[in-house]
Amino acid sequence: MLPRTALGLLAGLLFLGLSGCRAEGEFPDRPIFILCPWGAGGGTDRCSRQIAVLLEQDLGVNVNVINATGGQGVTGHSRGARARPDGYTMTMMTVELNMLHWRGLTDVTHESFVPLALFNRDAAALFVRADAPWQTLQELEGHIKTSPDTLKASGTSQGGIWHLALAGWYAAIGEDPARLSWLSSQGAAPSMTELLAGTVDVVACSLPEAAVQMAAGKVRCLGVMSPERVTPRFPDVPTFEEQGYDWSLGGWRALGVPRDTPEEILDVLVPALKRVVHTAEFREFMARQGFDWRYEDPKTARATLVHADRALGELIRSDAFASIRRARFGAMVYPSVLALAFGGVLAALVAKRGLKRTGSDRPTVKGWVHFAEGIGFVVLFILLVRPVGFLLTGGVLLGLLFWRLGVSHARATVLAALVVLPVYVVFHILLRVDLPRGLLGW
Repeated sequence: MLPRTALGLLAGLLFLGLSGCRAEGEFPDRPIFILCPWGAGGGTDRCSRQIAVLLEQDLGVNVNVINATGGQGVTGHSRGARARPDGYTMTMMTVELNMLHWRGLTDVTHESFVPLALFNRDAAALFVRADAPWQTLQELEGHIKTSPDTLKASGTSQGGIWHLALAGWYAAIGEDPARLSWLSSQGAAPSMTELLAGTVDVVACSLPEAAVQMAAGKVRCLGVMSPERVTPRFPDVPTFEEQGYDWSLGGWRALGVPRDTPEEILDVLVPALKRVVHTAEFREFMARQGFDWRYEDPKTARATLVHADRALGELIRSDAFASIRRARFGAMVYPSVLALAFGGVLAALVAKRGLKRTGSDRPTVKGWVHFAEGIGFVVLFILLVRPVGFLLTGGVLLGLLFWRLGVSHARATVLAALVVLPVYVVFHILLRVDLPRGLLGW
């Protein structure tokens, strides 16, 4: 029999353990993060921060916005899709999610997320400085046709939705989109800075993203790419269609979580976001900023994303946009280069040590075995790096390769780490290349 004090202590520990388990199951009980794939000051960032303020009031926990920029939108969307599916990391998804995978930049798609609420759609518009020589789209078209390689434009990343919008107009007027000189940026806000500085000639973005500069008389809008005028805030901005151009394109914004997020978490977040999006404060914010307010529940939002993905996929794969597809670096480019480098090192080592000649002109059987093993390691790396992840695949296979070439277990492990970890830090963290993370997020 245990002493009474021991029994009391065990009962107390059991009570605390059960209490901790029960408290841990309550969602949310700690801060929530919203990943914004675009830079501070832009339209997506402003929407993210407004929702964060209201959601914080609704859920009673801190909600923070993180600007996970880089990779033309790949960084933020990839981090969001591969975050732990516990509801504490949401992603402010944008229309680029329907485009990046078609361009081979990432394997993340709209299917990587569960949409919680779609709250905005905005058409693209075209802006020039107030002192620009072009007063109308026709005048700008005339300049493009007489000097097709001189126009410099910006608005978002290379191949982003605003780039695609302007390139589409190029194709509509019979010009090659490849002749458009596009300056890649982290969003509309830095693009407007470049426009005012004279670095670029035109900016393509939504009307709300340029509203401050328009109100100050610093920029002029030549037209909006929507079927009808954007009212009530921008009733004087003509559409492209009114000016004789059959072209329209726009983007959307929605909040999402990783696709494996449990239903009990969704049952908290979906109603909360619905309440937030329908508050008078949020609708006034959208109207004041000039954003097109709307609400789509998860099922309707999913259908919107599927439709947009199909339409933009057809557009990006068309002949007119071949220049946007060319020379793009996806998640598998650097691992593939590394695999080739491994193969080169292997060939050199085998040539020096593995295919030893023993008094004849023919390599030994053992040499051929080593050579075949090395080729097998390279093939395994290429096959496993996407589902397993770069760190785990590269580290394990490279360590085994060193060991098979005669290096001790300890040294092989250290050498593998010294090769793989710096590559991961340089490319994935510093250069923000979307290296494959695999199921474990490595």
